[in-house]
Amino acid sequence: MGVLIACAVVFFLDLYVYKGISTLTESLSKSGQTGVFFLFWTVRVALLLAFAYTITHFNEFRVNHPRAFIFWTSAFFVVTLPMLVFAAFHFANDLTNGVLWGVNKLANPGTDYSRRTFITQAGLGVGALLMGGFFYGVTKGKFAFRVMKNQVVSSRLPKAFDGLKIVQISDAHLGSFINNFEPVKKMVRMINDLEADYVVFTGDMVNSLSDEAEPWIDVFSGIKAKYGKFSIFGNHDYADYGNYTESEKIKSRNRLKEIHKEMGFRLLEDEHVELQRDGEKISLIGVHNWGAGFHQVGNLANAMQNVNPDHFKILLSHDPTHWEHQVLGKEDIHLTFSGHTHGMQMGIEIPSLGIKWSPVKLRYKRWAGLYTEGEQHLHVNRGLGVLAFPGRLGMAPEITLVELKSA
Repeated sequence: MGVLIACAVVFFLDLYVYKGISTLTESLSKSGQTGVFFLFWTVRVALLLAFAYTITHFNEFRVNHPRAFIFWTSAFFVVTLPMLVFAAFHFANDLTNGVLWGVNKLANPGTDYSRRTFITQAGLGVGALLMGGFFYGVTKGKFAFRVMKNQVVSSRLPKAFDGLKIVQISDAHLGSFINNFEPVKKMVRMINDLEADYVVFTGDMVNSLSDEAEPWIDVFSGIKAKYGKFSIFGNHDYADYGNYTESEKIKSRNRLKEIHKEMGFRLLEDEHVELQRDGEKISLIGVHNWGAGFHQVGNLANAMQNVNPDHFKILLSHDPTHWEHQVLGKEDIHLTFSGHTHGMQMGIEIPSLGIKWSPVKLRYKRWAGLYTEGEQHLHVNRGLGVLAFPGRLGMAPEITLVELKSA
């Protein structure tokens, strides 16, 4: 029933959008209008059928036919979201015409009112720009990796670790890359060019199953760090997104742990390690996923057992809400690395103007970049891969370089 309702809503949206397009093509010849009719409805019916199939066979389609899944979800976003914007403009146009028609009837009864189409025309322009943007996002934007640099200054950091360089990557969602090896190899080269002391990966290696990561072992094993690579699980790494049996979930989780090791990462599972430099030490802590509204399997207390209380402490925790609920003002943890939000893979960021916005801020207070509260710091990585929306628009995939400075 839910599928029928969703399809009906999309279909009536199509009817309304076509009405708007018809008002803008009235000046075309009869054959021109017929061409617009067939082009519009051929595309929309194909997308509607694909939409219905995708939501009724979501996991099967995504896992067994990833290329087709990416194609149709890309097409849905590229076409449907701009249509929604166009529909909003056209509705505003209809509303304006309705008001002006009523005023004209009262002021000049018996005279005709000439409809205005300016707002609908503006909507067509904005929709076209959005369509172009989304097309870029699903074809190029998701591979436009960038390096973001931040500095964390702390009086608690031992002098021996002054200048320590940590590269953070997160949310690879390797199943969404299909076989696009070259862009990802370029990303690995970008990481290696930073000459990190340590590389940390903060969860979501896959979308659902460990199988997605198998083709990428050699590529990710090429990521270099002077002293070590560490990782944790994210909410998508437990095989909980799909109709899998418990034995299938366990098999996937166990294999994914092995894959982390084969890639050269030391997977931290509610535990900590000590990092040493010139006779001084700090603690690196890693937990299973804990997020408000998501998995809460991570146990920070277990991870911090026997941690030296005098150490500078770094935490790897996939979901930034964990920092807000269990770390900030409650634990003596100085720097936390998280991911999870992806910056919703779309937004507007103009640092020179102080502009930083994404729809994801409606869900997450801290969703991208570095946040500081007193002596505690949180860095939220925008992620490498994509999920749901198979692209990135205004929210490039991120490699983070954080340099630690002793105050």
